[in-house]
Amino acid sequence: MTLKRRLLMILAVALLAGGLYGTGRLGMTVQRDEEEEAEEEFLFGHRDTLYLWYTDEALTDYLNSVVVSYSEYQDEVRVVPVYTPGLEYLETINQASLQTEEVPDLYIVSNDSLEKAYLAGLASEVRIPKGVLPMAEILPGTAVQAVTYRDKQIGYPFYYETSCFLYNRTYLEDWARAQLEAQRDEEIAQESQEQADNGDVEEEAAGETSVEEISAEAVAAKIEEALPQTIDDILAFADVYDAPEQVEAVFKWDVSDIFYNYFFAGNYMDVGGASGDRSDSIHIYNEEAIRCLRVYQDLNQFFSIDPKEISYDGVLQDFIDGKIVYTVATSDALSRIEQAKEEGDFIYEYGMSKLPDVSEKLQSSSLSVTQCVAVNGYSTQKQAANDFAVYLTEYAAEDLFARTGKLPVYAGGSTYDNPNVAAFLEEYQNSVPMPKMIETSNFWVELEITFAKIWMGDDANDSLRALSEKIMAQVLGEAYTEEYIDVPEPVEEEEETLEEESGPEESAEE
Repeated sequence: MTLKRRLLMILAVALLAGGLYGTGRLGMTVQRDEEEEAEEEFLFGHRDTLYLWYTDEALTDYLNSVVVSYSEYQDEVRVVPVYTPGLEYLETINQASLQTEEVPDLYIVSNDSLEKAYLAGLASEVRIPKGVLPMAEILPGTAVQAVTYRDKQIGYPFYYETSCFLYNRTYLEDWARAQLEAQRDEEIAQESQEQADNGDVEEEAAGETSVEEISAEAVAAKIEEALPQTIDDILAFADVYDAPEQVEAVFKWDVSDIFYNYFFAGNYMDVGGASGDRSDSIHIYNEEAIRCLRVYQDLNQFFSIDPKEISYDGVLQDFIDGKIVYTVATSDALSRIEQAKEEGDFIYEYGMSKLPDVSEKLQSSSLSVTQCVAVNGYSTQKQAANDFAVYLTEYAAEDLFARTGKLPVYAGGSTYDNPNVAAFLEEYQNSVPMPKMIETSNFWVELEITFAKIWMGDDANDSLRALSEKIMAQVLGEAYTEEYIDVPEPVEEEEETLEEESGPEESAEE
């Protein structure tokens, strides 16, 4: 790049910082006066212009830095980020595409809106530049499914959100050390007793008996062994854990929000198939999902949580205050906890891990939403827009988490060297992407209501059946009735097993 171009670039950065590319209240670019237009023509008249729309203001500084670096990489194209607040995001994009000259060439949108965008002509099939590997070879399968619609990839996965298992590592270290010390002391006592029984007793001077110290490696191994693999493991730990005085709950999470509840039954609910776009692949009401929701309901007996009094922010604050051992959290917990540590408000160590399964037989799957970059079908510069989309989501993704706290789908660079951050990627790879179907857009609200009813005591079988019938009626456009599935209660199964083992005579004696 020539010196003149570098000077122009420095001036462009200054103009960006000064708000040259501000946005109006409806997301439309602000009208520039003649002097500004003249400056812009002087700086960028030789370049094609792409407009990138986005709704999350936290991305502003990051995107501005990316477009500057892209200008050094590709000096024939300039990219203008346009912050566009508002609930009617796609409607605003559609309006701008039809009524203005500054058409949004590409925009950041959640994957569950892709069907609506595609059918409106606002999302086109991706065009992978030459020399760039296909998505399926470099990205998690979840991400590819998230941007796939009718066997076409209509977006570039950018960053994601899902839920993970958050635990107080300091509490577990103290517990693990106490367990290992008790085990060591028991072995010493047992060995001494055996020696005494055998008459093999050596006199030792007082205070000379050596006791082996518990190593940090042994404690770490014990913690890994103790991390719950199932909900039953959490309950077993709660039964034996001698909690410090400040601990109010072993396990507490936001039972009012489906994002933190979904993992209980998510593995057995199919809403639209793998890519969430097939209306003929909806299976909500089934035996496994019923059993999972019964386990969920039973937890109310162990962890009395009032959904009207609970909130995610409150739960996370309780964790920071040392009142909770285990919880379910999204990626924002990482930056919030680190900030609390810097300010001296969090005095513990913590860890993230994959969410536990419901039981040894019933697996869990969390919910995920993927923010992606879509190329507008109305853009006249689709290939240039595709080229920048690849640059943004892959080559420029290394600094995304450090600068915004958002987890990049592309796992290159050092972002996932941190095991707590890597836990989210592992969970994301096993998660269920938000479906895209317009007909099921209210599924999450209805599912959240169903979870709330079950938590408060409604029959899991009847509630799930009613939900399935409602969603199927929406999809089919006519009333739908599910055939009732008779799933015996777990308690009844245990009683039958006991009767079989004891026999009729022993049962009668009891």
